[in-house]
Formats: sequence, structure tokens, C-alpha cells
Amino acid sequence: MAPLITSRARAWIFLACIGALLLASMVLGATRDVPLKMLPFDNKNELLLVLDFDEGTTLERSDATVRRMESFLGGVPEVVGFTSYVGVASPMDFNGLVRHYYLRSGANVAEIRVDLVPKMERSTKSHALGLRLRDELTSIAGQGGANLKIVELPPGPPVISTITAEVFGPLDQSYEDLLAGAATVRERLEREPGVVDVDDSAEAEWTKWVFVPDKTKAALNGIETKEIARTLQMALQGQIVGAMETGRERSPLEIMVRLPRATRSSVEDLSRIHVQGTEGVLVAVGELGAWEQRRADQTIFHKDLRRVAYVFAETAGRPPADAVLDVEADRLPPGTSPVPEARQVGVGWVSADEPRPVEGRTFFASGGGIGWMLPEGLEVVFHGEGEWKITLDVFRDLGLAFAAALVAIYILLLNQTGSFSLPVVVMLAIPLTIVGIMPGFWLLNAVAGGTVGGYADPIFFTATGMIGMIALSGIVTRDSIILVDFIHLSLRRGRSLFEAIMESRVVRLRPILLTTGTAMLSAVPIALDPIFSGLAWALIFGLFASTVFTLFVIPVAYYLLYENKPGHGVLRCPDES
Repeated sequence: MAPLITSRARAWIFLACIGALLLASMVLGATRDVPLKMLPFDNKNELLLVLDFDEGTTLERSDATVRRMESFLGGVPEVVGFTSYVGVASPMDFNGLVRHYYLRSGANVAEIRVDLVPKMERSTKSHALGLRLRDELTSIAGQGGANLKIVELPPGPPVISTITAEVFGPLDQSYEDLLAGAATVRERLEREPGVVDVDDSAEAEWTKWVFVPDKTKAALNGIETKEIARTLQMALQGQIVGAMETGRERSPLEIMVRLPRATRSSVEDLSRIHVQGTEGVLVAVGELGAWEQRRADQTIFHKDLRRVAYVFAETAGRPPADAVLDVEADRLPPGTSPVPEARQVGVGWVSADEPRPVEGRTFFASGGGIGWMLPEGLEVVFHGEGEWKITLDVFRDLGLAFAAALVAIYILLLNQTGSFSLPVVVMLAIPLTIVGIMPGFWLLNAVAGGTVGGYADPIFFTATGMIGMIALSGIVTRDSIILVDFIHLSLRRGRSLFEAIMESRVVRLRPILLTTGTAMLSAVPIALDPIFSGLAWALIFGLFASTVFTLFVIPVAYYLLYENKPGHGVLRCPDES
């Protein structure tokens, strides 16, 4: 320490090195060596498998695929049970409410709730287990023509999907063009490494048979159109005509009238059904009109009174922000000529080039090298219903809270010291926490991060870690105050500035280490929690680095600022000689 406070040149060089170290620590986030995410993945005792089949898929086909997935899940050691729901939604939970799963119904939907071994009895976290099983489950679902989504229970933010792209267009553009634009975006997301469970709001094209009655013939036979509709509805869907009570049933057993499947599976069979006229005459349905095959209507979604087509996706092993920025960076202006290897997808085109390795991408050089383009008029928004906007808002608000905390600390120190410059010296300990936090998370990923099932399983710097950084701003200033206070005490006793600085580091070292060690040890139990572990590690790494560097930075900064000032920054009382 002595060489630093006996030479101003060496002192400035030392502070410059600390500044460079601080800058390098901050760059770790920009280079993606420390992955950033809003919230980490929790370790729950349940996973939800959501399956979507094409419209028109029969209940039997959906059930067959679900049974194949059940057979596979039965051989997974961590699975203790599962409950399947085919054609209906599972009981509503938080995900069902936010992601609208509770509204799902029809023969082409299914859900499987997978119960896992209690987390205290297994070494694999639920998120890692989902990564491990993902490829095999996706393969089974694909064989049955299903789109699979492996959904984990929150703590994730309340969004309809982690990545949600919204495609808007002008009022004079058809909805089919929006769906075609969504197909382009979907193709680009499917090409992005680490982006999984890609789906869109477009419904698969399917046809339906519509019976068009001949009202003249119907009127001549005394038959109303509603009678034809009621007869066909009863034949296809059935009609409850009564109920009966039995000793085995707790509730009355409903009696439903419906034609057997063999006599209602084609329009020829339905045409032979008879409708009774007002005069008691039975007339075949086929004599009262004709069947027409038409395309089923596409559901049109709206947001803020604008028509919209959605593209949904999740991420596996990557922060959502990285994927969104890379996809956006590859988007080319409307009217750009397709590259030679581009493929026409929807109304736009997507390059057929191989994506750049994720390891070589940074926020300074975003993009996967897969160019894509949509025509003029179509607008793609990623900051709507997905996690991207919430992530930006949360970190923005936490940044403002951090700035407000710094202002409050400065005002308190100003009131206590009566100096405008001394609080700045004391608060130099705050940015030193970053020197510990960011390299600490990088070290965590190097030691504890890994790969599961071919997907990366990193340790993210999350909003809870940012909260820990804010909390440290008040904690670490304590060590600076202890040092500065003892320097002032020694100066009032007649010590020289050199002696006061050296004496403060020796005398105050034990209380500084004891209080810092206590704070670090108290954060260890929190590090075991998957949600608040980021806060705990931020406290541990930040306290360690700040304490070590504070013992050097604060004395050196005080020496440079007050060496040539009378009293060395201490205002003597009037009664002191």
C-alpha cells in the first residue's frame, strides 16, 4: 500500500487499472459471456406437455399420440405419474390463465401433466429434465403430427409465450397476407439455434361439408329449414332426450339419441336420413337440397382494433433477448433483392445460409447471418405479448431504482460530512461491486454451467441479481465510511496523512472482514433457492470484490484528493488548537 500513497503517478496508474478492470467486467454482459435474463427457471415437481394437432384431427388420432408419449414417460426414472387430457383443457393454473390454455378444446388438442419425484429426492432440476427429454418427446409428437410445447411453471413473467412476434398489416390487406407474413417469421425463428416450440396462430387448412337446402322443395313438403338443421345435428352430435336412475350412478344417467358412427360418416349416409314434414310425410335429406364442400373459415385475431397474426416460440439454453436481437438484426429492409440461396416463404424470403455459431455472437455484432425480408406494409413487433418488453421494462425500472439509491446515499453522506467531494470518495466502493459480480457469474457458468440433452444450461444474471446489486450500494459504503472515519480520527490526533491512511487499514481490517464475512455467509442459504440464487451470488461476489478493492481504492483516492489540501479534508472545530 505504501508505494501507492507515496507516488501520485503510481496512484493514478493503479486507479486506471481498476477502471479498466471495471470496464472489462461490464463488457462481459455485452459480449454475452454472462447471459442476461429476466427471471431464472424454477425447480418444480411438475411439467406440462401441450400438444396441438392440425384442425380436423380426430380424437382417436390425438389419443394415440398421447398414449405413445405416456409409454415413453413411464420409463423416465424421475417421473412418478402423469395425467392426460385429450380434447379438453387440464385444470386451470397460472399458466393456463396467462397463456389461455384453459380455453383450449376440441379433438385436436391434448395436455399431459407430468408429476416428478420431489425435488429434494432428485439431482436433476425440472428445467434440466425438460431439456433432456425434449428431443425424444418432440420426435414422438412429430410422428403423430403434433406440435409439442414443454411448459414449465412460473417464475417466468406472465406472457403468452417467451418469444411472441406480432405481424400487422394495413387495413386494405387480406388476412391471408398476414398469415403468409407470419409463415416467413416462423421460418426464420425455426432456423435460429436455441429457439424451440415454434408455432403460429394460423389454423391448418381444412374443408367442411355444408348442406344447402332447396327452400322451394322443402316448402312443398311442409318442412322448415330449422327442422333439417335439427335432424342433422341430432344425427351427428346427438340429443339428450331424458335421464334414468340406476343404483350404480350417483347422478341421473343421461339418455342421448345419436346415429351409429357407421351411418353418419359420409354425406351419402347423411343424405339418406329422413325428415318428417307437417303432414307426416318422410322425405330424405338428399331430396331437400345439396351438399357443398367449402374451406373452413380462418380465425381472425385482433389486438388494439388491428388484425394480427401471431408467431410463438420458446428458448432452450439461450436468453430470449439474445434470440430476439439476433433475429431482428438479420431482418433486411422491404424491397431488398433476395440473396442467391434465399427461399421464398410466405410473402417474404429467408436465406438458406447456415446460422453463425451462437458462441461467436455479441451485442456488438448481433445476428445469425440468416437474412430475411417481408414486403412493404407488413410490420413485425417483438415487444408486444412476449418476454422481451417486460424484460426491458424491469431492467429499466431497476436501473432507475439504482440511480435513485445512489442519489439518496449521496445526499445522506453530504449531510453527514458537510463536503461535496468526500461522499464521492466513499461511494467509489459501489462500482467496485461490478468487478466482483460480473466475473463471478462468468466463473459460475464456467464451473457449474453445462449442457443437457444437447442444449446449454447456463446460469443467468437475472433481475434478482440486479436487486442484489442495488442492495450492495448501501452495504459496501459502510466499509468506506469506516476507513474514512478512522482517517479523520487519526488526523485529529496529529498523525500525518500517510500514517493515518496506513493505520486505518490495519486497525479497521478486522471489523471490515468480520462484517463482510457475516453478510456473505448469510447469503449462502439463499444461494440454494433457484429463484433468489442470483441475488445471493450477487451479494457474495460483490461483497468479496468490493471489500478487497475498497482497502486500496478508497485510501488511494483520499490521498490523491486531499494530500495537498490544508487539514487533509478534516475541518477542525473552533476550540481545537
